Amino acid sequence: MSLYHLSQMLTRFHSARIALSALGLTAALSLPGCRSLPPSKPEALWSVEEARGAQVYHLKCAKCHYPTTTHPLNGPGLQAITKIKAMPSGAPPTDERLTAVIRFGRQNMPATQLTDDQLQDLLAYIHTL
Repeated sequence: MSLYHLSQMLTRFHSARIALSALGLTAALSLPGCRSLPPSKPEALWSVEEARGAQVYHLKCAKCHYPTTTHPLNGPGLQAITKIKAMPSGAPPTDERLTAVIRFGRQNMPATQLTDDQLQDLLAYIHTL
């Protein structure tokens, strides 16, 4: 095989590899998990319950969870947590599941002691994220 043919084969190989990489990147960016998330409800539009829930969140949750991003702090970020198909655990983000995780903890998350009213307000706030 001549040096010219070897060079042509390498060029085609690298071109194909670049094309496949670009195709893989395009496919990865089009996955459902990579879509932009819906925006949080503006604070000016919060109900009384949502505002009280924000206070509970800042006292009990903010040290471990960011409210307006999915990036983790000590626990997962909670942006749009009630608007996605599954939480980081894989479970659907129902109020029942969120209540269980908040009340009883899960893995590294400790149980959180809240009154029933605080819990309902917190869930209302989480729905605004």
